[in-house]
Amino acid sequence: MTQTIAIEKVTLYELERKFGLQVAVDPRFFYEWQEDLPSLTIAERERLQRVQDISANLERRSVLENTVKMAIISPLLDLAGFFLPPFYVDTEASVEIFAEDMDTLLRGRIDVLVLVEQIWVLVIEAKRAGFSLKVGIPQVLSYMLASPHKDKPLFGLVSNGSSFAFLKLIKQDVPKYAKSKEFILDQDDGLGLTLQILKKLGAIAQMSIASE
Repeated sequence: MTQTIAIEKVTLYELERKFGLQVAVDPRFFYEWQEDLPSLTIAERERLQRVQDISANLERRSVLENTVKMAIISPLLDLAGFFLPPFYVDTEASVEIFAEDMDTLLRGRIDVLVLVEQIWVLVIEAKRAGFSLKVGIPQVLSYMLASPHKDKPLFGLVSNGSSFAFLKLIKQDVPKYAKSKEFILDQDDGLGLTLQILKKLGAIAQMSIASE
C-alpha cells in the first residue's frame, strides 16, 4: 500500500533511502555560484538597499512566508529578469513524486517555480522568518526530484527572508546534489551575491535553450 507524505514533512534521510539521493563530492559539481558572477549596476544596488531596509523593518515583527515572498523574493526575481520573456514564473504548482519502489508518494506545492518554456529553471522555497534554512532544504530537493527533465541541471533556492542558500541537482542515473554556502542579507554583501547568482543561473538557462 502506497504511503503519502506531505513534502514539507520529508527528511533528507527519506530522500536518500527512498529516492537514492546522494551528496556530490566533487567540488566542481556546483561551480555556478562561485565564479564569473555578473556585476551589478548602481540602480540594482540601490534597489537591493531598499529591499534590505524593508527586511530590517519586517524583522521587528513575526513575518509570514507569504510576506517573505512578496517583500524579499519578488524584488530579487524582478531584478534577475525572471518576470520577463523568455522566463515564466508559476506559484503554488502542485507536484507528486513516487519512490523507486512505488511504496511512497511525496505530494506538495512549490512556492515559486521559474521556467523557460516548459523547462524548470529554478525552484524556490520561502520559509517563515526565523526558520533555519535546513528546514527547507529537503523540501526544495523533493520538488527538484519531481522535475520531469532528467537531462538538465536544476537549481533551487531556499530563503527565510534574511538568509539564502542555493542547491543544484542532476538526476540522470543517480540523483546528486550540492549546496552553496549560506548568504546573509546584511553581511558580506549577501543580498548582492544572491542576486548575482540568480542572474548567472538565468543566463545559463537562456544559453542552454538557445543551444538546442
